[in-house]
Amino acid sequence: MPELPEVETVRRGLAPVMVGAQILRVEAHRKDLRYALPNRFTKRLEGQIVDSLGRRGKYLIAELSGGESLIMHLGMSGRFTIQAGDATRPGVFAQAQDCNPKHDHILMEIAGGPGVRITYNDPRRFGFMDLVKSAAIEECRHFKAMGPEPLGNQFSADALNAALKGKAASIKAALLDQRVVAGLGNIYVCEALYRARISPRRRAASVAGVRGERLHREIIEVLRDAIEAGGSSLRDFASADGELGYFQHRFDVYDREGLPCRSCGAGIRRLVQSARSTFYCPCCQR
Repeated sequence: MPELPEVETVRRGLAPVMVGAQILRVEAHRKDLRYALPNRFTKRLEGQIVDSLGRRGKYLIAELSGGESLIMHLGMSGRFTIQAGDATRPGVFAQAQDCNPKHDHILMEIAGGPGVRITYNDPRRFGFMDLVKSAAIEECRHFKAMGPEPLGNQFSADALNAALKGKAASIKAALLDQRVVAGLGNIYVCEALYRARISPRRRAASVAGVRGERLHREIIEVLRDAIEAGGSSLRDFASADGELGYFQHRFDVYDREGLPCRSCGAGIRRLVQSARSTFYCPCCQR
C-alpha cells in the first residue's frame, strides 16, 4: 500500500492541474470502489472549483468551492494519471502493474485546456472516495481518531513519547497504528527503526525517552528523504505524471533479507509481525 511519501508524491503531481481549476464533468464507471460511492457523487463534483489539494496521512483531500471536500484513498493499487489533449497515458512502469483501461473507474474532465482529464485506475478496488463537509473534516470517520502528521507541528518527540507510554505492543506494531502517528506503513517504519537503531521487537513503552527522541528525528528524516526521491516505486505504485520514485534503491533494510547491513555487515533478517514482514539488523538494532 502506498505510504505517506508516495501519497505526497501523487498530491504534488495532481496539484498543478487541479488547484484553482473547475471540475467540468465526472464519469463513474461503477457505483462502488472499496465502498459505495457517495450519493449523487458525480453531480456533487461537477461545477466545483478545487480550492486546495492536501494530504492527511495516506489520504488526499481536495477542498471544493461548494463547502465539501473530496477524500481519496489509493488503497493497494489505485493510481491517478493525467492526460492533456492527445498526450498518451503513462506507459508500463518499472515494477508496476500495467494501467489497464478496463480498471479506469473514475474520470474527471478539468478546466485548463482541451482534453485535460484525470483518471483513477484501481485493479484491486481497495481504494475509495468520499465527500464530507469541509468544516467538519477532522471529525469525519476517516480522521477522527487519526494521530498527528509526522511532518506537521503537532508531531513532537514529547507527543511520540506520550503516545508510546504504557503500550505493551512492539514498537513496530505501535508505529503502524494510525492513531499513534498518521501515514506510516511497513516500509518506512522498518527504515526509521533501523536508522534509530531500535529493535522492531522492543516493547513500545520501553522506547519512550531518549530512544523516542531519536526515533522521532529519524521518522521525519526518512520521510523527507523518501519524498525528495519521489517515493518508492514498488509493484503497485506510480506517480500521477509517470515519474518513478527512487527511494527503493536506498533502502537500508526493507526487502534486503540476507544482504549485508550497510553499517556492520551482518545479514539483514526478516520476521513476521502482525502478518507483515519486518526487516532489521540483529546487530545494530537493540
